[in-house]
Amino acid sequence: MNTIKALVVDDTIVYRKIVGDALKQMPGIEVVGTANNGKIALSKIKTLKPDLMTLDIEMPEMNGIELLQELQHMDNPPLVIMVSTLTRQGGELTLRAMELGAFDVLPKPEEGKMAENMLKVKTTLEPIVKHVKRHKFGIIDPPVRPKSAVQVTARAAESKAAVRPAQSRPAGIRSKSEIIGIGISTGGPNALTKMIPMLPKDLKVPVLIVQHMPPVFTASLANSLNKKSAVEVKEARDGETIEPGKVFIAPGGKQMKIVAGADGLTRKIKITDDPPENSCKPSVDYLFRSIAQHYVGRATGVIMTGMGSDGSKGLVQMKNNGSFIIAQDEKTCTVYGMPKEPTESGIVDVIAPLEKIADEIVKTI
Repeated sequence: MNTIKALVVDDTIVYRKIVGDALKQMPGIEVVGTANNGKIALSKIKTLKPDLMTLDIEMPEMNGIELLQELQHMDNPPLVIMVSTLTRQGGELTLRAMELGAFDVLPKPEEGKMAENMLKVKTTLEPIVKHVKRHKFGIIDPPVRPKSAVQVTARAAESKAAVRPAQSRPAGIRSKSEIIGIGISTGGPNALTKMIPMLPKDLKVPVLIVQHMPPVFTASLANSLNKKSAVEVKEARDGETIEPGKVFIAPGGKQMKIVAGADGLTRKIKITDDPPENSCKPSVDYLFRSIAQHYVGRATGVIMTGMGSDGSKGLVQMKNNGSFIIAQDEKTCTVYGMPKEPTESGIVDVIAPLEKIADEIVKTI
């Protein structure tokens, strides 16, 4: 009863075993099959009808990207988790996979240390599996998941670009924002690829982003966005001065916050190895707290698509310190998790569809 069927696809038997064993340890998961290339996987998808598939990118005969392209033509494809190497090429290919509808990314475990790697994989997969169960069995407010990136655009069109003011708690006197903080997770690479290029070239404030991704992948995301945007987008480095018109993405596997410069006037980026918060590293709450402290009444917080509630506590602190809060609407979220709690708690000033978020940001500066 209420069993999720999973298919594990990788050309290496070691990785098939690590991922398969991690899935088997989770209640309500049945690993119905494995495949060592995309061609075999495609055949098994049609017969076994899995709900969830872990997918390697580099495989013989048909690679992961080619398989995802084939899934675009299916009515009910499985939710796909990419298992990708922590390399620049792996990051770039993973971003392409997400454009083709992959749901999330799992760093490929190192060979050896089987038990340790299996635990890491299990920890990463658990919230995703919970999401699949909610989606399939209707357990507690199931978020709607698009089958592909194309359907995100279709849902955005259905929203009719409605921007809604939200009922907010009274906040302190605020002036124009001097910084934008963005928190985003599952579905984020696609959402940012649409939203960041909408920001104007003459953007007068800096933008700091926490996107939940592993190391290396955030650098690939920054490079990809930089090529598509009028503003400069980069992966943040420790000690950088925060400058207007630049977008800084927190490096995967690290925490990012704002600190005061030596002169007491400038603000700098601090990259740390502090522990995860909300099981996230980087964490949105970690960044938002520092924005609340250093930009009282002069900041905008934006919370977008993602699983979980990372960012909710930090947004409360920002709101209490006079920040303006924007939340992505449910219809254009891949997963309506992170914006849900702030919206329902009444701290959000504006609820906007994805294609209107850049406009709403500009209005606050």
